[in-house]
Amino acid sequence: MRGGRLTLGEGTALYIGGVLGPGVLALPALAAAEAGPGSVVAWIGLLLLSVPVAASFAALGARYPDGGGVATFVARAFGSRAAACVGWWFYAAVPVGVLAGAMIGGQYVAEALGLGRGAGLAGAVLILAAAFAANHVGLQLSGRVQLALCAVLVLLLVVATVAAAPHLSTGNFTPFMPGGWASVGSAAVVLFYAFSGWEAASHLSAEFADPKRHLARATGITLGVVGVLYLSLSVVTVGVLGARAGTSEVPLMLLLERGVGPGARVVTAAAAVCLTFGAVNTFIAGAARLGAALGRDGVLPRWLAKGSGAGEVPRRSLLVQAVLTGALTAVVAVAGTELDPLMRVTSAFLAAVTAAGTAAAVALLPRRQPLWWAAVAAVGFTLVVLVFSGPLLALPLLVAAGALVFCRRRGQGTGRPDAARASAASAPSAAADSPRS
Repeated sequence: MRGGRLTLGEGTALYIGGVLGPGVLALPALAAAEAGPGSVVAWIGLLLLSVPVAASFAALGARYPDGGGVATFVARAFGSRAAACVGWWFYAAVPVGVLAGAMIGGQYVAEALGLGRGAGLAGAVLILAAAFAANHVGLQLSGRVQLALCAVLVLLLVVATVAAAPHLSTGNFTPFMPGGWASVGSAAVVLFYAFSGWEAASHLSAEFADPKRHLARATGITLGVVGVLYLSLSVVTVGVLGARAGTSEVPLMLLLERGVGPGARVVTAAAAVCLTFGAVNTFIAGAARLGAALGRDGVLPRWLAKGSGAGEVPRRSLLVQAVLTGALTAVVAVAGTELDPLMRVTSAFLAAVTAAGTAAAVALLPRRQPLWWAAVAAVGFTLVVLVFSGPLLALPLLVAAGALVFCRRRGQGTGRPDAARASAASAPSAAADSPRS
């Protein structure tokens, strides 16, 4: 970083870190369980969806560079009440997303040690406890550590794909779409978890030395890198693991074991714990800051505002996140809830955020221009994902209704985009991943 501003290389690295996340350690198996080999179609579809979404956010970031990211765009386009809904969606999604992320790390440890689901959930609780404790004392991972964790993830994906590729069998791709197109759409919903980093990365727009030039380039490079990694991993997972691709909770470990040998199990588990802790720690920190900022601006109870100042630790907001996450963990433990529904709930919230951001692009970008049409396409594609969310769509709708009722009673959200922008500047960022674990 030069002069406190991101160079193209640094910004691109952060963008790649924003879109990639440890969720990809489990998502290929979850998608294969839903759609079989047809899950590859869902991966391709979402990669294509990422092009107009990424282009829309890059265009908005170049025109309105600000740390508030999506909520800044939404506030400019639709007012601060709409931006408040975006803030509430982030705040509500984090307990679900961080639990899902922690469960991924716990599952890899349990598998490496030959233990059962209970041990995996216990590992998730330990990861969560460590992350909340670190945030309580104000300990944050540096940007360099986050980038190092991202580099580890990229290396794991590359090694797993290259090492396992020679064992690929075309026979594992038949029947190709046993559940029909509906199963592909359902798989796309859970996979949206892996593609939700664009709105989080938009918070970095103001940090580029030259947003108008660098944002478009960083976005293009990130699309290329992420596209190759995701598509290669999805094809190899199905082609090498076959039926096991849809039944294993640790597909990356199986690929590395097949290509490298049994010793890869422990290494993969250790890497998975580091990756999930980094993502969980970042999202908890972001959610705590977001809650304090929303409280400061009257969009959440003002009791949460304590600790919203620069350099302060927002412990009250952190406590709320800890209680919500703890309650959800208890429910998951008692009900025996698996990872898939948690991923879907998080994806529903993040898809709602993306829909709001791309709708803002339609309202703000010059009409009838190529970027405007890209934004229109992005809105359409994202709405399709929301439709496939089915009953889960009720969750962001209920949270948005709660935000609007709260703002009306408090007299907030009457055209205060600056406040909305300040509130959202602390929204959890997958880049600093992605909810997204």
